[in-house]
Amino acid sequence: MFVMSQNIFPKLFKNHEPWRTYRAELLTSPENTIGKYLGLFLEKYGLELISKVERHPYHTITRYGPKVEDEIALHYLCLSNGKRSLYMYGAILLAILPEYYNYYLRSFRLGKQGNPFHHYDYKKLLNVPIDDFRQAIFSTREFKLVNRPLI
Repeated sequence: MFVMSQNIFPKLFKNHEPWRTYRAELLTSPENTIGKYLGLFLEKYGLELISKVERHPYHTITRYGPKVEDEIALHYLCLSNGKRSLYMYGAILLAILPEYYNYYLRSFRLGKQGNPFHHYDYKKLLNVPIDDFRQAIFSTREFKLVNRPLI
């Protein structure tokens, strides 16, 4: 249900223009930038950006994977970091996996401790060095407690 909702939600509730940017283009981005890491993330997992819901930069910045449990943990992090959306609330309420409770709790705490990052226009930040951006959002100690390296 969670996976199906990712394709339905944008068509019903998002009214902004899609990026029209694809994995191949992102892979040509300068090294160590948000765009390059986004392209690598999409390539590693065989994904493309979801039109009108280009939120995969959240994955590359936070290092959360695309598995359902990681998606839910990322929603907890975003909730405590100040993001508000109907989709996020639905994902948290309907898709919780009890065996990952501690992971969700750590993610929630990390979001509270980090600087807000959900309001940025990531299409404009694709050439920003990813490590600089991560440091501006999360302290190294907090960030390492929750995340595992993905790319």
